Amino acid sequence: MQIRIEADDLPGRSCPAAPGFPGYRNVHVAVQRRERPDELLELHPGDAASVAWTLECTATPLAEGLDIKGRHVQGRPGQRFVYLVWGDIDDAGGFTMFRRAKLMLDAVDGQVLAEAAAAGRLVARLGLTDGKGHPLCAAVRPPWVTWSAEQADEG
Repeated sequence: MQIRIEADDLPGRSCPAAPGFPGYRNVHVAVQRRERPDELLELHPGDAASVAWTLECTATPLAEGLDIKGRHVQGRPGQRFVYLVWGDIDDAGGFTMFRRAKLMLDAVDGQVLAEAAAAGRLVARLGLTDGKGHPLCAAVRPPWVTWSAEQADEG
């Protein structure tokens, strides 16, 4: 099975300072690998028109629903999520994380999850700018994200 994350409405390459937010000048976003926080999947600039990631995973039946596992899926059964990490890239090319968003898989409707397991792909669609114009962070559940099942690409 795959998890496909499709996002638009990115906050921009620079985020000005605000109360409780120091501001950043070279903002990028990626998916963080489980147990390897420095290993990032497909780093994208914060001013991209849209971004997407495809994560390989497995769906295992549980007494209630399905458990999703994979190298980019974090958390315990019943509390799984995918981290989108926001960071600033310095002049030397170093990435310093400053914020994360947790795409909560426990918020996926059970029927949608079952359909996704059968079809091969669970799709998350969301905007990545919060209500203050900053990079989206914290636990992300509907209505901030829409989950659907789609047929996975062959091959």
